[in-house]
Amino acid sequence: MTLRKSTPPPIPARILLVDDNRSGLAARKAILAELGYTVDCAEDGSSGLKLFDKHSHDLVVTDFRMPDMDGERFITELRKRRPDALIVLLSGFVEPLGLNEHNTGADFVIMKNSREVQHLTNAVNRLLRNARKPPASEPAPSRKSKKARKA
Repeated sequence: MTLRKSTPPPIPARILLVDDNRSGLAARKAILAELGYTVDCAEDGSSGLKLFDKHSHDLVVTDFRMPDMDGERFITELRKRRPDALIVLLSGFVEPLGLNEHNTGADFVIMKNSREVQHLTNAVNRLLRNARKPPASEPAPSRKSKKARKA
């Protein structure tokens, strides 16, 4: 799948993908790499945590249903290591399980469906762009009025 070239270039970032489905992992890696991101992959939560500890990832994309460690537990472990980590959770069971940002700890929860690619790229770009915004500048010190300066 080729993405439109009108998409603005991404902010340089290293992304960790975690999914026990090799096909889904390969497809998402190809999409994010085509956008210009550096992408590391893990096929389970334990391997994902090892990679997360080893490299400085700017963002993590994880599946929800995985053996041994599901996405929710994986996110909990990530938050213990780095509370401000940027995390996107993917699942085909968003609605049936009632998954959302509040009850999973993810910054974005995305349903696996025909619009997943668009939602994923938008979420990744938005999270990275917002994380890299320069802090708001301090308000300029107020100038004293002419009367106050003359006094």
